[in-house]
Amino acid sequence: MSAPQTQDDCLFCQIVTGSIPNDTVVETERVLAFRDIQPQAPTHVLVIPKDHHATLAAVAVDDPQLASELLAVVPQVASAEGLEVDGYRVVANTGTHGQQTVHHVHLHVLGGRQLQWPPG
Repeated sequence: MSAPQTQDDCLFCQIVTGSIPNDTVVETERVLAFRDIQPQAPTHVLVIPKDHHATLAAVAVDDPQLASELLAVVPQVASAEGLEVDGYRVVANTGTHGQQTVHHVHLHVLGGRQLQWPPG
């Protein structure tokens, strides 16, 4: 396996390279899922590609297979975290209005309590 394409100033790239530790939930060859350090629900796991892509749209265009792999990890996270029975939410924040704060595509898997709608 080749080394992931990373950006030195990207928080999630530093997690991928091991410069910043994480609490891994699921890991595949090209995807990493780990617990959010500022959880917004009892279960809050981030699912990221190991290669750097700024947004969900970017990864969908640049590497559709990787976009599919990101989605395929979500039910693995749900199973590992016991969310299958009561359900969970998957969120992808994109851009300023979408409240994306780390510009490395990531999916939030949230669960462990009754979530509200609309989300905000």
